[in-house]
Amino acid sequence: MEAWIFAISTVFFLIVSPAYWFIAGDWTGTSALVMTTLLMAMVTVYLGFHATKMEPRPEDRKDAEIADGAGELGFFPPYSWWPLWCGASLAVIVYGTALGAWWLVIIGFGLGALTLCGWIFEYYRGEHAH
Repeated sequence: MEAWIFAISTVFFLIVSPAYWFIAGDWTGTSALVMTTLLMAMVTVYLGFHATKMEPRPEDRKDAEIADGAGELGFFPPYSWWPLWCGASLAVIVYGTALGAWWLVIIGFGLGALTLCGWIFEYYRGEHAH
């Protein structure tokens, strides 16, 4: 079903892209629409290729029962402070770039490396260790 949704969107953007060029004559918008068309086509091909190799999910079958979808859905992590600090270090990098203060960018990359390692390895230590 997802492949069909993206295929319909691809056809839509395939029609809209040249129409936009003829109506507006704008290179920027036309380029963005062409890239959107290509990206939608890429996702369509990917989903279509993998959908042929997969068993239909319970929500895709018309004869499925509600109980067919029961079971473990996966691991959902509890709260984490690491995404906040990763975002803050990215803000330092962007702020340093905007000001032209390259020393601030270097500090931001150092903090970013530390916070990213903390986020990756948060389940190896502390209260949520496995």
